Parts: sequence; structure tokens; C-alpha cells
Amino acid sequence: MSKFLVIAEKPSVAQSYAKNLSAYKREDGYLEGESCIVSWCLGHLAEYAQPEEYDPKYEKWQFDDLPILPEAWKLKVSKDKKKQFDVLKGLMTRSDVEYLVNGCDAGREGELIFQRVYVLAGCRKPVKRLWISSMEDAAIQKGFQTMKSEKEYKNLCMAAVCRAQADWLIGMNGTRAYTTRYFKRLVVGRVQTPTLAMIAERQERIEHFQKEAFYKVALTDGKLTVVSENIANEEAADLLAALCNGSTAVVTQMKKEDKKAFPPRLYDLTSLQREANRYFGYTAKRTLEMLQELYEEKLVTYPRTDSQFVTEDMKDSVEELVGKMPVLLSFVDYGQLGHGIKRVINNAKVSDHHAILPTKEAVEKGISDLPSDKKNLMMLICQQLVQATGEEYLYEQTDITVKCQEQDFKARGKIPVQMGFKEVEKAFKQLCVKAEPVEGKEKETSIPAGYEEGMRIFPVKAEKTTHYTSPPKPFNEDICCERGIRNHP
Repeated sequence: MSKFLVIAEKPSVAQSYAKNLSAYKREDGYLEGESCIVSWCLGHLAEYAQPEEYDPKYEKWQFDDLPILPEAWKLKVSKDKKKQFDVLKGLMTRSDVEYLVNGCDAGREGELIFQRVYVLAGCRKPVKRLWISSMEDAAIQKGFQTMKSEKEYKNLCMAAVCRAQADWLIGMNGTRAYTTRYFKRLVVGRVQTPTLAMIAERQERIEHFQKEAFYKVALTDGKLTVVSENIANEEAADLLAALCNGSTAVVTQMKKEDKKAFPPRLYDLTSLQREANRYFGYTAKRTLEMLQELYEEKLVTYPRTDSQFVTEDMKDSVEELVGKMPVLLSFVDYGQLGHGIKRVINNAKVSDHHAILPTKEAVEKGISDLPSDKKNLMMLICQQLVQATGEEYLYEQTDITVKCQEQDFKARGKIPVQMGFKEVEKAFKQLCVKAEPVEGKEKETSIPAGYEEGMRIFPVKAEKTTHYTSPPKPFNEDICCERGIRNHP
């Protein structure tokens, strides 16, 4: 009887596949069932060979030998992973194996991991692609029912190969070039070197920054405070304050507008890494590691996504998921759930994977027993789902302009009308975030009642305040994620 061979990226993922394919017979390095075999890689089993394995002369680093440009790329299996590679190679050559299934992670890196093993083993058998966004049993079963030919993912695979070869060419040649020229080991990388240059340039700007003073003049009658534009000259600011102090001001404009703020989008990997860093101090690497673990534990959907939307066919399942979020989030009431499902649906903005979501299995299992860092991450993902589908934040904005000594002074006030999604945001921060970032805090002010256009205010007190320009901020995990140097190299 012919069989198919499924190759997963990790043993834990292989076990989930095997469970759904009834492959229960344990062997050395794989599991077997009546119709299939399930085995696994150990991450990257094979890597591109070092320069000296192309030519022994490259053992000695010499500038004149550069650039090193392999005519035919060589792959090599590391010693600690050779045993598993031999298992896979043996399974690929079995006469009863009709075709292979690439069950590595559904993304560019998963394509590369499988392709290297496939090429190095010299296999020519047909390949089908398992492409799933969740490790839940239902998703795995549906994935095996809807597999496509690996040929449909050829471009993605070639993109992964291209990136890997670029890493090798720049890293090997650049490192040898700088090391032999400056007589000390200087490591060059396609991503790390421009990143280091960005950080060094920013640090230089910070160190050479010269702060400059600027001034403002504030007027108040004891209830309302209005402020001038920035004034560069201190003498001009002093003169304006002196002229206005004790004089009469006139309200020249009162403008009220009904405003709205729309809920945030769902998380893709980058936006989740940024907020996990801002709220909990997790590095981008740590967040991705936890997400991968949560994915394999069937608690979240596929993490390496660049989409913040879901597809039309997910409408009912996402709506059902939103309705169960109070089960996981103690600070959310059923009455706070919105009905903005259509806002998170956009087929055109979902390519390989949809936005990161909690799974139905997470609702069934609960998250209370998770370690605190994983629990924080789960709550962050869950509350974002509630916010993204929540109601709009409505508020009344009032702008007032006061003229004194021919100078305009202004103030702005906001009065919430409907808290909408911000009610959940506020509750989440109060319960889960120990210290909210200063830049994340929103000031809510209101303009006192009783003011109208043409009204004269007398007397007013004027005061000059001194301010200073700020240096650029040092790069941190948040900024690195924003600029894409973490996830889209």
C-alpha cells in the first residue's frame, strides 16, 4: 500500500499532525500509520557550506581572493542533526512513499527549511503543501483536505533561497574584506550592519545635540488657560507677558465639533511585538518565541503574519470568538462587546496568513494557568480583538481662541460622548499594565462652561514659561519593530 510522507518543522508539530492522521506507531525519528508517515526537521537541518569547503585556499582569509561567488551552492548538514537528516533521507527513498507533504511552518522560512532537505536528499518525488494558520485539530484536518501542489509556492521558496544566498554573500565577503583590511575581526551582515549604522548615526546625533530654548506665554482668568504659539526670542516672550498681564482679552473664536476615533486594527507580528515591548518590556525576539510556543500549544493562530485583517469566510467564526472573549478577560463585560466585524474583514489585505487571533481551543482551555508572561501576551491579543471589533470612540472637541495685545492664544478641550473601544483599552491598562508609557497616555481636558465669541475677559494673568528642544530618542525595540528591521529584513 502506498503512503505519503509528512515533514514537519519540529517534533511537537509532527505529533499534532500524527494525531490527526492516526499515525501512532513510534519509530526512531518518525511516526507511522496505515496511510502515512510523519517525521520532522529540527529547524534548519542544512545550511550553506563555509567558503573553505568550496576551495581549501579560502581557509586563509585574504583580501585578494574576494569576492567569493559559488558557481554551485553547497549544502551541509551539521553534525548534531545528521542523524535526523539520515532518517528523512531514508524515508524519502522508501519505495512505498508515493509523495511528500511539506508540513513546515506556512511561510518563507518553512519553504526554505523543507527545500534544503529535499534538495540535499536528492529527492524527486512530488510534493504537496500543507498551509495552515492554526494548530487546532479542525484546522489541521481541513489543511490536509485542501492541500495544493508545492509548485504554487515556488516563488515564495525562491524568495527564501534568494535571501539566504544574499546573507551568505554579504556576510562571508564583507566580514573577510573588513577583517583583512583593518586587521581585527569585523563582522558584516546584510541586516545587522545597516542596523548598526542606523543606531550609530542616531547615537551621534544624540551626543552632539545642542538643546535650544523656546518660550510660551500662558493667559488665565483662574478658570480658562490659553497658550501662545512657540516664541523663539526670550525678550519677545517677556514683553508679551508684561503687556498682557492685567489687561483685557477677547474670545475671538469658539468652535465645537463632534469627533470620532476608530478602533485599532488587529495585530500582525510587528504591531504585536511593538505593543508587547511598550507595555511589558518584552523584546521582539522573546515575543516571537512565546508566540511560537502558544501557536504550537494551539492557543493562537500563526504568528509570522504581516496582515491585520481576516477574510470574508472567517466572519462567523470571528464573531463567535469575540462573543466568548469575556470568558478569558475578566475586565470585559458582554455589554462592552461591539459589532464591528466588517471592519476587520479585508480579503485584499490577507496574503499568506490572517491577523493573529486567539483560538477556540484557548477559550476552552482558558489562560489562567499559563506563565505570567504568556498570559500577558494572550490578554493583549484577546483585548485587541475586542477593541478592533468594538464601537467607535465619540467625543466633543472644543477649540477656543483668545486675542490679547494682537496675539492669539489657544486651548483645546475634549469631552467623551461614547467611550466605545477605549473602555476596554482603559480597563486592560489598569489591570495588566504596571506603568503605561508616557507617550501612550492621552490627556483629557475640557473647556470650562460660560465662554462665547465676543466675550471680554478681564483681568488676565500672563506668565512666561521656558521649554527646551529634545534630542532624538535612542532606538529601542519598539522603534526597531516600527522600522521593520526585526521582521522584514
